[in-house]
Formats: sequence, C-alpha cells, structure tokens
Amino acid sequence: MSTLDNSPDENTYFIDAENAAEMARLTTQDRLTTKGMGGLFPAQSDLSGVRDVLDIACGPGGWVLDVAQAYPDKQVMGVDISRLMVEYAKAQAREKSLSNAHFQVMDALKPLGFPDNSFDMVNARFISGFLPRAIWPGFIKETMRITRSGGIICLTESEWNLTNSQASEKIMGLLARALQTAGLSFSPDGRHVGITPMLGRLLRDGGCTNVQSKAHMVDFSWGMEGHTSNYQNSMVFFKLIQPFLINAHVTTKEEVEQLYQQALMEMQSEDFTGIFFFLSAWGNKPS
Repeated sequence: MSTLDNSPDENTYFIDAENAAEMARLTTQDRLTTKGMGGLFPAQSDLSGVRDVLDIACGPGGWVLDVAQAYPDKQVMGVDISRLMVEYAKAQAREKSLSNAHFQVMDALKPLGFPDNSFDMVNARFISGFLPRAIWPGFIKETMRITRSGGIICLTESEWNLTNSQASEKIMGLLARALQTAGLSFSPDGRHVGITPMLGRLLRDGGCTNVQSKAHMVDFSWGMEGHTSNYQNSMVFFKLIQPFLINAHVTTKEEVEQLYQQALMEMQSEDFTGIFFFLSAWGNKPS
C-alpha cells in the first residue's frame, strides 16, 4: 500500500522543472556533486548485491547514465516529474548505447509506480528543493516499500553554499526564508535549510538499519578547479529562483536583480572564496 496518498496536488519545486536552463544547470551540478563525492556512491557503500538501481528526481539523467556506463551489469532507472528532462535523458542513453539505463516521468510526491521490493538501491540527490517537510516521513516509507530486503537507500543533501560574497549570502538567506515559508525547510528560524542534520534521523525513523553518513565539499574559490563550473551554476540558479523569492514576499524584483548583478561581480573577484558542503546518508532495509 502506498504511503504518499496525502501528498500535495501541485508541483512544489521552486524552479520550473521544464526550463531548459535548469536542465543545463542540473547537468553541471551533477558533475560537481559526483566529483566532490569522489565517485558515484559513498565510499562505504557495499554494491555486491545491487542489481537494480533507482534514482529519484534524476533530472537530465547524469547520475543514471554514469552508473549504467560504469556498471553494465546493473539495470538503472531514473524518474523525474519533468518530461523535458526525461526525454533528454532517454536521448542521451540512446546516443551512448546504454541499454541498461531507463527513464520514466514520475512525480516523487505521489505513490511511486513500482511494485513492492523492486530495487536493490534507491538513490536521491537534492530533493529537499521540492519535498515538503511534512512529506519526508511518507517518502522514506515509500522508498522502503520499493526496496528489497537488505537493499540500500541513499540520500544526498546540502545546506547550499557558504561564501565571502555579501550579495551571494544575502540571496541564499532570502532563499532559506522562502523555503521555510513554503514548508520546504527543517530550520526553526529560516536561517538555513536544516535538511542535512535530519537525514540520519529520517532514515532511522523510517526503519533503516546500519545508517551511515559521509560529508563532502567542493572548494569553488577564485583560482580553484571548481570555480568556473560553480560560477556558471550560480549564475543560472540565482536567476531562476527570483520568481520564487518574489512570490514568497521575501524580496522585490528590483532588490533581487541588484543582488544578482552584485553577486556575479563578487564571484569574479580574485578575493572570492566559496565552499559547497553536502552530506550523504544511507541505510539498509532490514533483512
């Protein structure tokens, strides 16, 4: 039986999921994340019994495609609410001749369209941007439903970037407040997202055993390898979140545009420093 029957009817993602610029941004973010993790999976993950893998909210499919290519013996499924993302991912799988990479349009806020015990591993990266706080427990139970006995559930989330750019910090502060207002935050005061300290608890409360976690980071300061990619990612991200911030009444169109221009200028300064912190947590469905 599904555990997400009371999920919201509307799309809760704070960026338009059918936006081509967001698709390109997610492709860049995906590469940064995998590199920052040092690989496709947390180092401690035991993949010996993993045959069928699901990636929830797969976006343009970068992680699914990489796993399918690196592990041709595994069947890898990606689901996303965006038809644009899914069609792009399917095209990439055909171009790369990856017959073990599959994609479906699916809303992660709704009951997942898979039978019980379908996958040996369920992966989800950065889903807090659309998953309301109240839905998380049901979402974990739904992933447990479709995971086989002994299988792995792995979550990766971030508290966003930390920089010495005044404008960037102001924008991220506005976003944290807007997310709290929208119910997309665990923070009690709206100063941050609050998801990373919750990951282990959510997995344990959902019934997972052997829960572990590992922190990662990408240094995107001026002159560092990650600077150009993260600058490009931020340039698109800061623009795409503007409607969400304005509609949440935490800023005005004029203020956020001025902050946007200032942030881009500050990120191009030789004095700029920035760190992207994120955390992976995973556990097993009891045998």
